[in-house]
Amino acid sequence: MVTTSGFKGHVPDSSSFLLEVDGTQIGMFAEVSGLEVTVEVASYAEGGQNGFVHKFPGRMNWPNIVLRRGICESDALFAWVMKSSGSGFASNQNKLSVSTAAITLIGSDGKRLRAWEVTGAFPVRWVGPELAVASTGHPAMEEIELAHQGFVSKTFKS
Repeated sequence: MVTTSGFKGHVPDSSSFLLEVDGTQIGMFAEVSGLEVTVEVASYAEGGQNGFVHKFPGRMNWPNIVLRRGICESDALFAWVMKSSGSGFASNQNKLSVSTAAITLIGSDGKRLRAWEVTGAFPVRWVGPELAVASTGHPAMEEIELAHQGFVSKTFKS
């Protein structure tokens, strides 16, 4: 049995995520992956100490974050992609415009439960829906992949 201390004893479901970029709501997402960090370990073998090797934390590695959702009416997501690449990138004198993104877990009651504030974020990949005449009954999905410089976690008070 899994217990928690911050959500009144229950584990929140992960069915709804809100993406905001620089304070602008981009939309709700059904899937988020890549919220993780790996810390490299540096080893130092001290002369005369044969019982163990000293280990120290090194560089932090943050994989890209991937968000998936059904197609919606808003162009905000693709507009952000275009701002950070192609002619949008060129019109900014080829300087990368990074953003602060927030990925917020929304509870079944519509309240914000926890957010991950992602710094230095910019889109590196957008995937649109697969289109076919023969319908497979699957919803039309779009996907965005973000490169970033790390994130911090924030729990909302209930």
